[in-house]
Amino acid sequence: MATSGTPPPAGPELALAELDDAALVAQTQAGKVEAFAELMKRHDRKILRLARHITGNEEDAEDVLQESFLNAFSHIGNFAGNSKFYTWLVRITVNQALMKLRKRKSDKQVSLDEPVAGDTEDLVREIAVWDETPERTYSQEEMRRILDDAIESLEPIYRTVFVLRDVEELSTEETAQALAISVPAVKSRLLRARLQLREKLTHHFRRGKGDDAFAYL
Repeated sequence: MATSGTPPPAGPELALAELDDAALVAQTQAGKVEAFAELMKRHDRKILRLARHITGNEEDAEDVLQESFLNAFSHIGNFAGNSKFYTWLVRITVNQALMKLRKRKSDKQVSLDEPVAGDTEDLVREIAVWDETPERTYSQEEMRRILDDAIESLEPIYRTVFVLRDVEELSTEETAQALAISVPAVKSRLLRARLQLREKLTHHFRRGKGDDAFAYL
């Protein structure tokens, strides 16, 4: 019997929380469902955010989240550990999200395997400089909404790479692995995405400065 000065033994939940992803995957493959529940708890917010950015729809993002984890659990036995579990899960999520876009037929281009003409040297262009710092004009909430809208307006082939690299902060190599494309392709598409976003935001901020909705009242 433990004395009052002896801490209680750590429960299974605490023990699982202390394990890394690889150990949790191994326990899941051994039949411990609680280990996969811990993996879900650990990654569900990031996966939902990724799904939301790709689909641009909260309801679809929720569906993608559930389908991705169900798919991952069903195929966990095939995970060989050649990549991080999260990278593998991202790949599943991207595929599920793109399937949603195909069904919705709102995006004509939903393939990540489509080659992009030209290389980074062809992408140099003139982009106007913002005369005023946008943060001084817009609140944080407005800035977040403007940026989210701009990201969602990108074609999936660029949007997905941008979200993985600049939002989820995966490395170039991890992004390439998650999307099954080459490192140069990741770099090229990321640069295009950043330039397109810069153009869209420049247009928005310049328009906001020059067009006063109350000028003619």
